[in-house]
Amino acid sequence: MARLSLSRILTRLAQADPGRVVAVAGDARLTAAGLESAANRYARDLRARGVRRDDLVTLQLPTGLGALVACAGVWKAGATPQPVTLGLTADERAAVVATARPALTVGFSVPDVPSLPVDHEPEASDDGPLPDRWARSWKAPTSSGSTGRPKVVLAAGPALLDPDRPVAPFLPLRATQLVSGPLMHSATFTYAFRGLLTGHRLVLLPRFEEHAWLDAVEQHTVTWAMVVPTTMHRLLRVPAAQRDPVRLTSLQTVLHLGAPCAPDLKRRFLDWVGPQRVVEVYAGSESNGLTMIRGDEWLTRPGSVGRPVAGTQVRVLRPDGTPAAPGEDGLVWLRRGEQPAYRYLGATSRRTPDGWDTLGDVGHVDADGYLWITDRDDDVIVRGGHKVHPVEVERVLEQHPAVRSALAFGVPDEEYGQQVVAVVDGAGSDVDAAEVLAFAARHLDAARRPVRVQVVDEPVRDDAGKARRREWAAHHQV
Repeated sequence: MARLSLSRILTRLAQADPGRVVAVAGDARLTAAGLESAANRYARDLRARGVRRDDLVTLQLPTGLGALVACAGVWKAGATPQPVTLGLTADERAAVVATARPALTVGFSVPDVPSLPVDHEPEASDDGPLPDRWARSWKAPTSSGSTGRPKVVLAAGPALLDPDRPVAPFLPLRATQLVSGPLMHSATFTYAFRGLLTGHRLVLLPRFEEHAWLDAVEQHTVTWAMVVPTTMHRLLRVPAAQRDPVRLTSLQTVLHLGAPCAPDLKRRFLDWVGPQRVVEVYAGSESNGLTMIRGDEWLTRPGSVGRPVAGTQVRVLRPDGTPAAPGEDGLVWLRRGEQPAYRYLGATSRRTPDGWDTLGDVGHVDADGYLWITDRDDDVIVRGGHKVHPVEVERVLEQHPAVRSALAFGVPDEEYGQQVVAVVDGAGSDVDAAEVLAFAARHLDAARRPVRVQVVDEPVRDDAGKARRREWAAHHQV
């Protein structure tokens, strides 16, 4: 079938089965007809406020039915949703708006830009069919901001889709999808809405909570879910008696992405869920390439993020630009097609004229073409000439039974250039910094051992697995 506008796809879903529940949030339900009606009214309201085709509409909304309606309304107005996560600071949010120059914001306000509140109810009462409009870019998410100021990533793909074809080998046409990450985060946004448009029923959690995740899978017979290493770790901290694998019977696929996953954590997760149901994907907001590996495949190459799929090519280069040998770490570059999948607003891409692009990650490829990711190049800590990858430190600290999550980063040091500092989430336990430092001393060599640890009682990564290292590092500089 030829591609349809996202607006027409929503209309088609409502016409085919108006009473079908397309989304669940707590006790609230949204039907296909209800989404179509509400989105039509929202779109008319946006048009009345001056939103036109290809305008950006910046949205900062909590995960919920209202966010689905708002984004659907933006598409029906012929505009492009530009989601920003709730974790952005006011200064970062203002910088994004200054860069994106949206026609309107939803969920927050900045000077000189029209805005709507989170719970906006459209003034338009007409919920009938709209002219078929579609934007030349279907989304414009921001990068996470975990490695610098957030960038606006304008997708090259238009707001068109063939709803009768899977959009990815790991995303089926029909599913009950559990949405437990922040909907305004790029990956969650992409898979939730791509799923919705091809017939998924979405089960929305306001935020990730391990017991709520398990309850939702069981209660709603969830078949597809996305997690990140941080949430995998939190799920495995639930007592074994409360996470009986029988509760996961309905699950057909669990996708994980977002950050390098510790082999020990991955192995335990596979033992619990079953390797045949777990898929790992390496990709970025830029959609400039991706790799994929199944759980059973991973067991033969622990630590790999798989081989390229969907027309992707991968190469690893040394600092001098020459190709790295198999097994040798370097900067990972991806290539996917002749045309770029995105363009930055207010920033410069590293894409080369012949189409190679990088997310800034360090890794290597083996002789069979499998990729391993070590860490981000700009997160590496250089202590006395020794390169320390934060992920190596974090994986050790998270092995402490009282640590729910950990974050390592470098701070300036007169003698060594940088020293390693860490912050850990003690999850309300009585663990203190001295105990964590002693644990680190038993499991890490002197170069990688933190000189200072801060214990907090809240997650140090968001529900999308992203961390704000620069903020923590600035806080700890002395």
